[in-house]
Amino acid sequence: MRRTCGDDPEDSYSYESSLKHIKSILNVCPLPFMWETADGCNKSEPCCVSLAENNRIMKRVAIFGMGYVGCVTAAGMGHAGHHVIGVDIDAEKLSALDRGSSPVCEPGLDDFIRQEVEDGLLETTSDVEQAVQGSDVALITVGTPSSPNGGVVTQSVERVIESIGQALSGTDQDYVVVMRSTLLPGILEETLGPLLENAIGEPLGHRVHLCNNPEFLRETTGLRDYDEPPFILVGTTNDECAQAVLELYGDTEAERIVTDTRTAAMVKYACNAFHALKVNFANEIGRVSQECGIDGQAVMDIVCRDHQLNISPAYLRPGFAFGGSCLPKDVRALVRFAQRRALGTELLNAILPSNDEHLQRGLKRIRDTGHRKVGLIGLSFKAGTDDLRESPLVILAETMLGQGYDLKIYDPYVRATSLKGTNLAYVDRHLPHLAALLVDDPDVLFDHADVLLIGTDVADDVDHQNKFYKDTIDLRRDLVNGRHVTEPIK
Repeated sequence: MRRTCGDDPEDSYSYESSLKHIKSILNVCPLPFMWETADGCNKSEPCCVSLAENNRIMKRVAIFGMGYVGCVTAAGMGHAGHHVIGVDIDAEKLSALDRGSSPVCEPGLDDFIRQEVEDGLLETTSDVEQAVQGSDVALITVGTPSSPNGGVVTQSVERVIESIGQALSGTDQDYVVVMRSTLLPGILEETLGPLLENAIGEPLGHRVHLCNNPEFLRETTGLRDYDEPPFILVGTTNDECAQAVLELYGDTEAERIVTDTRTAAMVKYACNAFHALKVNFANEIGRVSQECGIDGQAVMDIVCRDHQLNISPAYLRPGFAFGGSCLPKDVRALVRFAQRRALGTELLNAILPSNDEHLQRGLKRIRDTGHRKVGLIGLSFKAGTDDLRESPLVILAETMLGQGYDLKIYDPYVRATSLKGTNLAYVDRHLPHLAALLVDDPDVLFDHADVLLIGTDVADDVDHQNKFYKDTIDLRRDLVNGRHVTEPIK
C-alpha cells in the first residue's frame, strides 16, 4: 500500500496505484501467485511461496476476528501478496467480505478488499479447523473490551486460542500463533499460553509458537498506519517465531523491534495512555489559557515547535522523582491559578502528588532493606550543580533523618560553605546540619553504609561497583525496572 496524495493524514489510498507498486516489488504479474510447497508445486493446495529473485516469502495467514483491526490487517497482508483466510463467527461479516465489501467503515478499505477477493488472495470461513489447516500463521485480532470494573475482558481471545489449539492437537503441523489483540502484560504468559498448551496437548516452543505483534492503527487512517507504522514490534524470545512474523511485513519501511512478550504488550498500553495524556494536557492548558485571555491553540502550537525537550525523548526516561527550582514551583503556580478560577484541571492537579508518590516508593524500597546505615550518592536535583532547591533527594534525606536513619552523603558539587541565597535558605529549612552529613571521599561513604543509594549521575564517576558489595538501590532505575522471574513464552 502506498499513498497517492500528499502528506496529509486525511489523504485517501488508491488500490490501483498501490497494486502497481507491489507488483514491481514482487516482480509477479498477474496475481494470484503460483504456490510452491516443500515437496513440489501443487496449484490446488496453496502453501508458502518463495519469490527467490526478490528474497520474499509469501505465507498463508489466518486472521481470527474480522472487525476493524482484522479487516485492515487482512487488506495489508493480502496486498503484500500473502494468502489470507478471514475467520469470524459472524456470518454477515463473512458474507460482506465474500462479496468484496468491507464490514467496517474505513476510507479506501472496500477497494482493497474487493480486489484481493477477485485476485483470490482473500477468502473467509467460520471453520477454525479449516482455517488452521490451510495456514502457517494465525493472527488473533478479536476485541478485548473493558469489563464494568475497568479490567480486560479476555473470554473471546481465550475461546479463539483454545479452538486453534484443538485444531492443532494430534497433528504434526508447525504453526505460529500471533496475538494482535491488545492485552495487558501477563495475560499472554499466564493465561493464554497454558490454555494453548493444554488444548494442543504438548508444550509450546517446539512446533507451535505463541507471540504478540501489537497494532498501532487509528480509525479513518488505518491503511496509512498499516503501511507506514512507527515501528514493527514483535514480542517473543524465539528467533524463528520472530522471523516468521517479520516476514509478513515484507518491504514495509519501518524499524523492526523484537523484545519479550511482556514488554511488547506494555508498549501498546504506554502509547495509548500517552496519546490520551497529551489530549488532556493540551485541553487543560487550553482552559487555563482561555481564562487568561489567550488562544490555547496558539500556545500549544509554539510548545510543539520545541523538538529538543517538548516533542522529543527528553524527560521520558523512567527513573526517580523530578525537582529543581523550576518545575515544582511552576506546576504549583498553574494549579493554584486554576483552583482560584474554579477550572477543572485534574491532570495538572495530579502532577505533584504523583511525583511525591514516586518519592514514597523510594522510601519504601529503602525501608524494605531493613538497614539503618545509609550512604547517598548525589544530593542536588541533578548532577553537575549545587542547586538543592526542591531536590527530591533533599526531601528523601530529610525524611530518612526524621525516621532515625544514620545517613552520609557524597556529592562533589555541593559544599555547605558555598551555598548562598535561596539555595542556602532552602537547605537551612530542610537539612540544617548538612555539613555534618557530607563526606569528601566516597570511600568513607562505602565504609559507613549498609545500603547505598544512587541518586544522580555523580555515581558514574565513582567506582562503587568494585568497592561496595552490600545492598545498592539505584533510584535512577530500580523503581521502574521490573525483574520478573517467570519463564518467557515460547
